[in-house]
Amino acid sequence: MNNQFIKINNLSVAIKLSDFVSNELLNGTGISPEIFWQGFDRVVHELTPKNRELLKIRETLQQDIDLWHKKNKSKEFNINEYQNFLIEIGYLKKEGPDFKIKTQYLDEEISSIPGPQLVVPIMNARYSLNAANARWMSLYDSLYGTDVIYSEESGGEKYDPQRGSKVIKYARNFLNKFFPIKNLHWKDITGLSVENGKLVIKKGDKKYNLINLEKFIGHRGDVNKPSAIILKNHNLHVEIIINPKAFSAAQDAAGISDIILESAISTICDHEDSVAAVDAEDKVICYKNWLGLMKGDLKSQFEKKGKKYERKLNPDRSYISKDGTGLKLHGRSLLLVRNVGHLMTNPAIILNDGSEVPEGIMDAFITSAACLHDLKIKGNSRSGSIYIVKPKMHGPDETEFTNLIFSKVEEVLGLKKYTIKCGIMDEERRTSSNLKECIRTLENRVFFINTGFLDRTGDEMHTSMEAGPMIKKGDMKKSKWINAYENNNVDIGIKCGFSGVAQIGKGMWAMPDKMKDMMEQKIGHVNAGANCAWVPSPTAAALHAMHYHEINIFEKQNELKNKDQVKLHDLLTLPIADRPNWSMDEINLEIANSAQSILGYVVRWIDHGVGCSKVPDINNIGLMEDRATLRISSQHIANWLHHGICSKKQVLEIMKNMAKVVDEQNEDDNAYSRSGRSEYQKMSPDYHKSIAFKTACELVFQGRNQPSGYTEPLLHLNRLIKKN
Repeated sequence: MNNQFIKINNLSVAIKLSDFVSNELLNGTGISPEIFWQGFDRVVHELTPKNRELLKIRETLQQDIDLWHKKNKSKEFNINEYQNFLIEIGYLKKEGPDFKIKTQYLDEEISSIPGPQLVVPIMNARYSLNAANARWMSLYDSLYGTDVIYSEESGGEKYDPQRGSKVIKYARNFLNKFFPIKNLHWKDITGLSVENGKLVIKKGDKKYNLINLEKFIGHRGDVNKPSAIILKNHNLHVEIIINPKAFSAAQDAAGISDIILESAISTICDHEDSVAAVDAEDKVICYKNWLGLMKGDLKSQFEKKGKKYERKLNPDRSYISKDGTGLKLHGRSLLLVRNVGHLMTNPAIILNDGSEVPEGIMDAFITSAACLHDLKIKGNSRSGSIYIVKPKMHGPDETEFTNLIFSKVEEVLGLKKYTIKCGIMDEERRTSSNLKECIRTLENRVFFINTGFLDRTGDEMHTSMEAGPMIKKGDMKKSKWINAYENNNVDIGIKCGFSGVAQIGKGMWAMPDKMKDMMEQKIGHVNAGANCAWVPSPTAAALHAMHYHEINIFEKQNELKNKDQVKLHDLLTLPIADRPNWSMDEINLEIANSAQSILGYVVRWIDHGVGCSKVPDINNIGLMEDRATLRISSQHIANWLHHGICSKKQVLEIMKNMAKVVDEQNEDDNAYSRSGRSEYQKMSPDYHKSIAFKTACELVFQGRNQPSGYTEPLLHLNRLIKKN
């Protein structure tokens, strides 16, 4: 690590970060490093005391809630008394009159194009480019490479013609369902052409038309022999590629070689839960990648099967419209950036009192400054907006503080007020309980609200730690509060005028290899009223996009306007196990499940700096793990320990056993050598020598005392120890 610092005004700035800001970030923006640091210095010293005060309020409220549960432990839980108590201490705010959000200059990807949303670790340039380019994805490849299509001979590198024919059949059925031809099935067509601005579909010498002529948008190539046809449904585009010479078109009478779906409409480039960035060195990697995306020049070189490749951002897609004029469609996902929350500090900058800089304030300045380049070229936001997703805010006071941070950043960078838009992660209990008032504080900035079931569950457990032992993790999704939480997010969003203006989002599908299950279940997110939902990969984005063809989300949101509002009682119902009578085997299995999840994730975070990865669970099913899943598992064991469901000795023994399992699962993991990271280091049998094992144990045994149950403080501390 480079621990050298330079004194700038009242700040000590890591030279790595200072050089990046001066030589790369601000170059070409018209803002000098002197002006930038002068403004940053003034604002960060003005806002840091307020930041600390808000964190102190979190602690005080938690202490009050803990005390209330202890005092009332002997009597039956009364939800009315509990709710009145939360109002009394200021946890619940008085709800104001109805209002509509006033956010302006939002891109159509936010306001009018529904679809999947990717979350990608910004620390990895290649993954970030893949995500940005996932706006357009091959349906053929997405079907062929996943379990959506079943065939007995699937697998291996050799082409399976049976599987290939099933893919083509599936794709034709998709076209037939959403772009039906009058008196003809797509599987029977022999050609496509354009005549007088209309799509002409042929079967032999006969000509046919789409039932809905308006769904044809344009073409590429010669009108008589087009190379591509572009269609549109529910504001989503579909491109039919015609190339009779292609291998995939060999048996196709119409010469169709692929169907390209508009897939990942927006992508969150994540500086938070999916990265392990603990110092200036790490933060500069993240900031450089984001800057490259905003300038449009990010590239990544890599090797695959002995061949060298270079990845860069895709260009826009060009067509000829129905009236014969040029037509361009955005070639990349609209990129949003997720900053960190209000809790963490970072040693990249030291303030005048010797303390570390609040990382969220640093993120706001530097990620926004990177966007100055895009505001000139409009390669990302065509409407001139900066999109920052802000996580882990607790209630309206904290969302209001975010509004203040963004206002100060705009002043220093010379931006028009409300240029910076804010996505509210509705993932903390105090935010979901006060969601309407949180939105009100950001009514001129908000572009998105999104539920985070995982973090919300972690906060639920920590907030109610003293109330009693929690139900099993697997039962959480069946508990009363979770349905109220998910429904409330949509209800409030619609009530506050989000439909057709901003995104109402839903959380992640965590099993990237289980695409058949995703196709069966994730349509529930669209039916629930979400005009965007998270997916774990570009392939998953292509598949989930089909759900948005199935349902007109804006009509669905209009239907939901008349639905009964969620009751606050339900949202605040505690997921406590009523007189649990679990057997010791049940308890051990539950702890083992959580312990394996914790260890599988932590060993990669601490030893290799990987903030998000597909971690095999206890049954060897790959699950996307990030700090939110870690928060749940560590808080759950901490809760059971606190209430005597299990003992420290019992948990430690299980942790050691699961460390052996994780070591075995990672034994043949080629990802380590492929990524250039050092080889996997076993946690067993020398547990006391493994910083990763030590960290995992601390997350459990110290979990009850961690701020809001967050895992970042312990992860960052131990990652820094490992790096040193």
